[in-house]
Amino acid sequence: MKKLFYTMSLATLLIASKAFACDKCQKFKNDNFFIVSTSANYNTNLKQVVMSIQVKGQAGVTMPDSIGKLDGAGVLGYVFPTTLKPEDVGFNQTEGIVALALTSHPDFDDSPLWDENNNGVFSDDGRVWHPHWVILVKDERVKGGLAVKEFKKEDKNVKLPPTAPNMPMYMDSPGFQVVTKGNTIQVVIPSYRINNKNDFKFDAVTCYMSVNTSDMMMPMLGVMDVYSVASGKLTLPYTIKIK
Repeated sequence: MKKLFYTMSLATLLIASKAFACDKCQKFKNDNFFIVSTSANYNTNLKQVVMSIQVKGQAGVTMPDSIGKLDGAGVLGYVFPTTLKPEDVGFNQTEGIVALALTSHPDFDDSPLWDENNNGVFSDDGRVWHPHWVILVKDERVKGGLAVKEFKKEDKNVKLPPTAPNMPMYMDSPGFQVVTKGNTIQVVIPSYRINNKNDFKFDAVTCYMSVNTSDMMMPMLGVMDVYSVASGKLTLPYTIKIK
């Protein structure tokens, strides 16, 4: 019941946030982030989940502008909020919504274990669409009403996967394959990387996020604007189809 209440509160914030979009976010609000549909299939032979978002325009074509620094850097995302537990993706038990965010951000690389553009350099791939597991929490300090959950570095109770970047947030860089083609963006998740769960529910959201490293009163990674929600109200109604 507590989880349901939290999800409904989250939906209220997301819907309300559209009226308070930041000015710089509006230039990215186009058909490439207008969700038409979303789906997920579990392949029983390969034991993997493929999650997809279909948009009105061209998925993954629009990317954030580079500002040449981390503080204030923009992040565009195609995001799957889910009913998975934090423990299912390698975090410790904690409050929040487990989401898989497919992101692009040219000003920094937060997946140092992976060379997404296959050029032999592991620190220049931020622009390439890549996945992050994150824990989302309500945060009224940002116009989008949401932020990635943070923690204090000395907190001994925090558990992150070994693939997580060195940031004091509940964020992981799992290295899953992300593919963009036409109006579709997809991510391939090996079943064992989500505790062999294929019965979770999900939704799809497109949004603009911003990094903050200078203002201690603001979140480190906050959602500044929500462009589209597949279900309309973030009710997480979608289920995995078994194939």
